[in-house]
This record gives sequence, C-alpha cells and structure tokens, in this order.
Amino acid sequence: TSLAIDRARSGDWTAWAHGAAGMLIFSASLPATRAAVAALDPWFVTAGRAALAGLLAAGLLVLTRAPWPSRRDWMALGVVAFGVVLGFPLFSALAVRFVPSSHAIPFVGLLPLSTAGFAVLIGQDRPRPLFWLFAVLGSALVAGHAWIAGGLDFEAADLFMLAAIVTCGLGYAVGGKLTTRLGSLAVISWALVLSLPVSIIASVALWPANLAAVPASAWAGFGYVSLFSMFVGFLFWYRGLALGGAARVGQLQLLQTFFGLGLSALLLGEAVAPVTWAVAVGVALLVLAARRVA
Repeated sequence: TSLAIDRARSGDWTAWAHGAAGMLIFSASLPATRAAVAALDPWFVTAGRAALAGLLAAGLLVLTRAPWPSRRDWMALGVVAFGVVLGFPLFSALAVRFVPSSHAIPFVGLLPLSTAGFAVLIGQDRPRPLFWLFAVLGSALVAGHAWIAGGLDFEAADLFMLAAIVTCGLGYAVGGKLTTRLGSLAVISWALVLSLPVSIIASVALWPANLAAVPASAWAGFGYVSLFSMFVGFLFWYRGLALGGAARVGQLQLLQTFFGLGLSALLLGEAVAPVTWAVAVGVALLVLAARRVA
C-alpha cells in the first residue's frame, strides 16, 4: 500500500512538472505574438506558425515511424487542430493587434475554467464540488485584479480573446484525453499535419510583400510562437493534462497570467503594478488548494 501511494505521488508530481513546463513556455506566447503582429499580418502569423510547426511535426513523425491514428481519433485530432492550431492563435493575434498584450493576458485567467468545463463535458474529469470553488475563486482573482488595475476598459478586441479562450479550452481538454492513448508528441504532431494543407497555402498567399520592412523583433516573436508555443510547449502540456487530468493540471494556467505580465514588462516595456505579485501569491495558494481537493 505504501509503495502504491509513493508511486501515485510520484506520478502526480510528474504530471504537475510537465504541466508547469508547458505553462512557462506558453507564458511568452502573447508577448511574442504582440511583437510579431506589430509588423506582420495576424492572419500570416496564424498560418505561418502552424505551417512551420507542422513541417517540423511531419519530419518527427517520419523519423519516429509513428503509426497512423485510428479512424475514431481523426475527428478528435480535428477538434484539437481547430482549438489550438487555428482558434487560439488566430483570435489572440487579432486581439493583440488592437490592444497591448498586458490587456489581453488577463483573459488567460478564464482558461482553466474553460478547460475544466470541457474536460467534464467530454468525460475526462469529474472533480469534486470543492474544486470548483477554488477554481472559480482563482479565475475571479486573476481576471478581476487585472481588469481593475487596468481601469475596467473593455475593448471590441476582448471578444476575440473570449473566442480564443473558448476554443483553446476545448482543444486542451480533447487533446489531453487523446494523449492518454496516442501520447503528446503524436497528438500535437498529427493535429499540425492535419492543418498543413491549409496552413501552407495560406502562408504563401499571405507572405509579406516587403521582407526588409519587417524588424528582427517581429521575426523573433514569430519564431517563438511557431516552434515553442505551437509545438514544444504542447509536448509538456498535453503530457501533464493526460497524467494529472485536464481540470486539475489546467489550473496552472492561472499562473501563466503573471508570468506573461512579467514577460510583457521585461520584453515590451509594459507597466505592471507591484500589487500584481502579491495577487500572484494568492493565486498560487488557490492553485495548490484546487490540486489537493480535485
């Protein structure tokens, strides 16, 4: 019995370690997207990041001689592609074209609830009632603090971020469940490959007319969201969701808000109030509480 408990605890911490690694990688996504769309069309950024990551994924599938997904898995892979390859990248890119990334990042505080809700709908998780209390408090604290600190200014671009959160939560939940059968590498790789015909054609059609006018900072942001946000991060994130449950491990997205704001301040010079870090400590405690009672 003691050995079984030790193994369970070890597996639990493995799930949270993978989830934390994915969350940290994703934390730079909105600041990097903001840098990219400052000089590149958001539609090109969406298509180009999917195409570049898709070509990498295709190469890895060939090198590892990965088996083809079964017929029942293709529809789920299509949902993953819609949520994380198309939906979140496109809607978030459109949003930060009009507002600073520090304005858009608070919406990430709603992503754990979106992920948990879809995880319950598809039958992956059944958290205890007390979990929802801590989950709602965490999301309310993150989003409420950020919006109050920003003056409660609502923009039309906020609708894009809401769409990004809904589609991303769906892609996370379905992808996490599918990872238990296929593995994280296969899930994100096949979702990207499934999107390749559209992403390559769109990338060529939307290719920047004047490459010389695009600064290095925009290409750096594009490179980051293509390789890390679109591919590497998912290797860790989906593994964590599969091992620990999408609802439980998904709560780590609450901390992504604060890492993202910190990176916005560091890389883009966007102001972050000192009280934000005190709120981050409170949110971290709520994440730990949700983990224990889920």
